[in-house]
Amino acid sequence: MCLSASAILVKLAGVDAATTAVLRCAIAVLFLVPLALGERGRRGPLSRRGISWALAAGVALGIDYAAWTASIFSVGAGISTVLVNVQVVVLPLLAFVVDRERMRLRFLLTLPLMLFGICLVGGVWGAATLREEAVRGTLLGLLAGLGYGSYLFLTRRATRQEPGRMVQPLAWATASAAVTAALIAPFTGGLHLKAITPLAWTYLVLLAVLGQIVAWLLIHRGSTHLDPVTTAALLLIQPVLALGLSAMILAERPTTLQLVGATIVIAAVAISNGLVGGHRRTKDAVFDRFRRTGRLRS
Repeated sequence: MCLSASAILVKLAGVDAATTAVLRCAIAVLFLVPLALGERGRRGPLSRRGISWALAAGVALGIDYAAWTASIFSVGAGISTVLVNVQVVVLPLLAFVVDRERMRLRFLLTLPLMLFGICLVGGVWGAATLREEAVRGTLLGLLAGLGYGSYLFLTRRATRQEPGRMVQPLAWATASAAVTAALIAPFTGGLHLKAITPLAWTYLVLLAVLGQIVAWLLIHRGSTHLDPVTTAALLLIQPVLALGLSAMILAERPTTLQLVGATIVIAAVAISNGLVGGHRRTKDAVFDRFRRTGRLRS
């Protein structure tokens, strides 16, 4: 929900893509530093290896933000949202290749349905003919999706290796993302700080708190207890929720195809995660748990 709200806040702020990508991270760092110092005092400092993982994740996140916001101006918000959601493939694939984590058959079977639903939500078939910037925008959108999935994978790994430490990895990653986005900014329009109004600054602060701090702390916490397939699939609900928020706040009414796509995404996510037809699996899991603990003799 926080990630879905962040898209609305970006539009309300009305600041150019490069500046938004940098400031959402830079402002978040100001809030994260005291929180990270407090966690350091309670849990101890992050290891060098943990810092390295966080910095690498931040580079991926900075690339994601810079590429995605730039792609919006080339191919539109709908298609860029479709492209960035290649993370649903990137995250499980990285976990499979690097960590040898198994992909569930449910996920593989419902993946085409998820992608089809996302395409409908993004309005691919209702979009106007693409302009000459389509190739550039498409490549940027795909690059953003790769960065998104890579960030999720790297932070999930880092958080698991540093139990009890959530804020410090996010602080290092966010600082790294801000630097990365700033280095990319000259190639995507440059930074324009003087033109930002007080109201736009307010929206940017809300974007940093909700879309960067709260959202990613929740994702970091949740992803450590979920397999990568579940994490990637649940995050596909983001564009669906964004449709509802944009209708309520921005008066942007979804088309019939977008509503159909939203329904397909929710159904596919439910099926892939066993929320539909998963009763037997739940009973089997309970039986296995009792058997492993020795509470059942036969």
